Amino acid sequence: MWFSIAPNSAKFSMHYENHIALKMLAAQKMLLLLCVGVSLAHDSVTSAQLKSIEERLTATEETLKELKRENEALRTITKASSDKLESIQAENKGKKVAFSVGLLASGSDQTGPFDTRTTLIYKKIFTNTENVYDSNTGIFTAPVNGVYFFRFYAHAHSTKQMAVSLYKNDQIQCSVFTEKPVTNTNGSNGVVLSLVKGDRVSTQLWENSWVYDDDNSYTSFSGFLLFPL
Repeated sequence: MWFSIAPNSAKFSMHYENHIALKMLAAQKMLLLLCVGVSLAHDSVTSAQLKSIEERLTATEETLKELKRENEALRTITKASSDKLESIQAENKGKKVAFSVGLLASGSDQTGPFDTRTTLIYKKIFTNTENVYDSNTGIFTAPVNGVYFFRFYAHAHSTKQMAVSLYKNDQIQCSVFTEKPVTNTNGSNGVVLSLVKGDRVSTQLWENSWVYDDDNSYTSFSGFLLFPL
């Protein structure tokens, strides 16, 4: 027999366990009374009556054994239900993974250029469940195995090269690029990635490149869990 977990399963289990306990107590009292009766009436009952009492004793003992087995089975089912509920709660918690950040916390500024590729550290936090994004390093770390979606935006001023790549650990996944545009321009790219717990995702500014940001958060980075694996 299979049991499903319902919101009132704990109440049902407690009620049913109490019911079995009462039945066990009644059976034990009956067994005790029969034993006392046999002891008191042993010299005054017929063999047929004594046999009947012995049969009733045996039946009561079997009932008591059956109740004990039912009680043990219920404890096992209750433990399994509790473990399943904890597992579901942990899984649901793992599904709440999302972050969205802007490059500058306030003000306006150009970032770059650098001599080597440099991780962009976004300081304006819009959303960051479970602190999956580290605002000190600019790195998102996957808290659970799953499939994730990421998108980033970068803004470039005219005459300046803008190039940004999204990395999974140390591997480029996608990029945006513009070389000295005539006017200000934006670039955006996104990707769906399969990650295992501990994988790192970040964006890096290429060498000899700039990005611009201000209070409008033109340069940003976001991601969230689509579903766990």
